Amino acid sequence: MTKRISSSFGRPNKVVSLCNFTDLLYAPRACNTPKRKKKFKSFHVRFVFAGECVLQRAVLVRKKLSAKEGGGWLSGTLFCTHFRVAFVPQDSQKPDDNADPVLLGDHDVALASLDKVVAVGPSRTKLVTPTCSLKFTPEELVLYCRDLRVLCFLFDRLTPDTQAVEITYTIGKTYQPLKPGTILSFQNAALGSIEMKQFLSNRRRDPNMNWFECSLGWEQELERTGASGWRVSSVNDRFEMSTSLPRFSVVPQRVLDTELKKTFAHFNEGRIPRWCWRHPHGSDLLRMASFQNNIYHEKDDIRNLELVLFGGQQLCVIVDLGEEMPSPADIQLAHTRLRTLCLGDISSSVLVPDDKWLSTLESTRWLDYTRCCLRKAAEVACLLRGGHMTVVLQEPEDRDMNCVVCSLVQVMCDPHCRTVAGFQGLVQKEWITAGHKFLSRINYHRESDKEEAPVFLLFLDCVWQLWAQYPARFQLTEDYLLALHDSVHLPLFSSFLANSQRERCRRSQHLPQSYTPVNGLRELPLGAPEEPVDPPFPPVWDWALQYSSLRRARFTQPVSQPACPPPVLNGNLNTNLDRSWHNDGLPGSVFLLSRSTFSHPSNLLPWRSGNSSSYWKSHRRAPSSESLSGLERLIRACSLSEPSENPSTLHDPYEPLLPLLLGPCVRVWRGCYLRGALHAQAFSHPMTSCSQHPLDQLAWEVQQLREKVAHASHRRPENQTKRQEPRRLESNLNQNANNGTFLFSSSSRTSQQQPSSRGAAHSSVIPRAQRTASDPPRPVQRNNGKHTFLFGHQEPPQSGQCYIPSPSAKLPKRPGNSH
Repeated sequence: MTKRISSSFGRPNKVVSLCNFTDLLYAPRACNTPKRKKKFKSFHVRFVFAGECVLQRAVLVRKKLSAKEGGGWLSGTLFCTHFRVAFVPQDSQKPDDNADPVLLGDHDVALASLDKVVAVGPSRTKLVTPTCSLKFTPEELVLYCRDLRVLCFLFDRLTPDTQAVEITYTIGKTYQPLKPGTILSFQNAALGSIEMKQFLSNRRRDPNMNWFECSLGWEQELERTGASGWRVSSVNDRFEMSTSLPRFSVVPQRVLDTELKKTFAHFNEGRIPRWCWRHPHGSDLLRMASFQNNIYHEKDDIRNLELVLFGGQQLCVIVDLGEEMPSPADIQLAHTRLRTLCLGDISSSVLVPDDKWLSTLESTRWLDYTRCCLRKAAEVACLLRGGHMTVVLQEPEDRDMNCVVCSLVQVMCDPHCRTVAGFQGLVQKEWITAGHKFLSRINYHRESDKEEAPVFLLFLDCVWQLWAQYPARFQLTEDYLLALHDSVHLPLFSSFLANSQRERCRRSQHLPQSYTPVNGLRELPLGAPEEPVDPPFPPVWDWALQYSSLRRARFTQPVSQPACPPPVLNGNLNTNLDRSWHNDGLPGSVFLLSRSTFSHPSNLLPWRSGNSSSYWKSHRRAPSSESLSGLERLIRACSLSEPSENPSTLHDPYEPLLPLLLGPCVRVWRGCYLRGALHAQAFSHPMTSCSQHPLDQLAWEVQQLREKVAHASHRRPENQTKRQEPRRLESNLNQNANNGTFLFSSSSRTSQQQPSSRGAAHSSVIPRAQRTASDPPRPVQRNNGKHTFLFGHQEPPQSGQCYIPSPSAKLPKRPGNSH
């Protein structure tokens, strides 16, 4: 099978055989030489998708490895296709021919995941755009990803200049989708071939998780939670009642489908109250949209609305999320500020000083929104713990913050939702089938950012906060959450490519349909124009299609037995909601929980506005812990676990995991947001072609100083009295590490006093290949002291070990070198 490679620089097109892709990989200068072909045919590196076109390549490229990958540099070949930027190491092993393909390798990045491409030259940087022109040969290539990764590639001095320039241009012109059709071409590049379609059609879904796409899945959930008095309704099977709700919903058994149809008109977008989860103590969790205004309520409608809202319980608490929770626009603004703070912009000189990093982080308000979601979910979890009531989450559209809070409550209270299979079923139930607008919120097409908001990423951050405080209570790990976070930015999965289950059903059937409120979905006449057929999109839960078995093994961990919950201090979280409030209410009473206080406004239910006295009596407000002292809050939090003679109650697995909400307890997700910060700082100022990397420079100085100290300690006489060194100030050790500032231990700080004299003694240029561990590198230009670097405490060097500098930037070419 052959594919035609188009050049964007006006050169003749080449025809490259994908069967001999490895020949192109390792012998780019001798692909037409039979002798060289035989030599490199044994190098079968990786699976290449049928139909994938190689647009450009660059040989002798080194990739900067992150600290999690082991650090250092990795040599290989850099490729750009119309689907991804692939980096193939030289020492890649031959994979199993019978193994399933993986969309992206460990060193690959999809073009749709790129956000910015920056070329670094000898003395400046350049943001690469489709219309820009490079007036220098790039020595380094920095790729900023939408998932907050930063990939740094270094061109060797033997890399041809044309390859370095052309691959930079090619990546800059192909990664930006200029119109919706570009996303479709990207998807077809990955999944549109006949072989890949056949492979995906034979894939089997994970049988261990609940997909909630049929009535059987909902019935299994009712049986698992022990919820009685509820049934699965298929009144919205053809999406006639609501286009954003799933086909099946759980409603009270006493409500017939004919009566249920009359309730849809009373709620925004027809999103009626629906059952989500039952607490073992007997409480039910529901969610719904806001009530429609100016709707006449007939007597039969009021009865049906009451039955749907109470669900067989005597009391109902409505939790209004419209006022307290952040809006999608607030979340988008906070995430944009957090992204700018963590990554910076190496194409400009605007960076946040180290002493203002924490205040700038606080001004993003991302941690405030995370704390707000956790606080509200913890209050709902404590409320459900009381038992025998319905707690209804209300949001104007029921498609954003209801998803966040409802999911967090179940993660806190249900151990099943803290397993991989249970968490995936939770996302399917409360996000995918519930109608969260993934396609609009993620904004793959990048057409308009009016509805873009990373609400799902905020939820993942909240789950990570719980995992960081209770890691032993989770089967899933941080690697799993990070993999799910990165998959959101890849427009290849059916889970994120639609705003509702109706849109997913329409795409999976590949049938042109229209919707009318009377007839629902129906096929168009034969004369109607056909819509373009999309490739089959796999679900995001097909991890074997995305990651290797080695990385998937890090998704799970053993779960320990729950211990007695310790006393917690949760700031302004009311962990002990006063239980005397519901004693003052008659059966059928409805209360509003807002800002940690209970109330009963007369207009809470529109049909009760004129006759409120027959439905409830007055009650005492539960005092909010916002006005309590810290000690009293601690005492009230301790009473959450009531003493009992039965010791099994101390180990109740359904006891909610209440997060600590004080300032230092809600932290930045370093493994996600700061994984590219060190790369961005290291390349934030241009370096000359012969200069050493700043990290290598500082590490070399520390190593040299330690060797001198060790040598001096051996020569010191045994009877010599040790001199007491003056106590040094450790103020620099207390600097914040989140901003990428490099902290030094007290034993190695003296190395900062000698680089200038050491650099002056060795002013001659020494080739990198001839340097040894004892040769000092050339001093690196500092940007007026604005950039500092972080070094943790290193163990003393063992005998026979020395530091070897890693490969540096592109060296100047010799006059006789033709390359």
